[in-house]
Amino acid sequence: MPTVYITRKAHFNAAHRLHNPEQSDEWNRNTFGKCNSPNWHGHNYQLEVTISGEPNPNTGYVMDLSDLRRVMNSYVIDKCDHSNLNLDVDFLQGIIPSSENLVVAFWQQIEPHIKGAQLESIRLFETARNVVEYRGD
Repeated sequence: MPTVYITRKAHFNAAHRLHNPEQSDEWNRNTFGKCNSPNWHGHNYQLEVTISGEPNPNTGYVMDLSDLRRVMNSYVIDKCDHSNLNLDVDFLQGIIPSSENLVVAFWQQIEPHIKGAQLESIRLFETARNVVEYRGD
């Protein structure tokens, strides 16, 4: 059977601050610039989750996309949308919410819930020009 890749997109809006509490305020300002604003800043994120597998001979699906949407919403979107990523999201506590760290954390939330398919990649568009992708370890 052929391997087919499927991507589901979702979006969410969230605020965050890039700040390393183990470093000085000066270091944080110099390293993160405007992204270190103590008053936070926000993004209109776009999340893409790609899975792969063989189509089920009974359904033609690799995975029912409504199931993938439910996983994405339950474990990432509903927790992050209109939230402060530094303060409000349980699974992001203690990490600097850079896009790089976010895709790894999102993978850890989503991967255990993908049934009958393989999680291939998670892409996060922080802006139209800034995209981060994670493909697992």
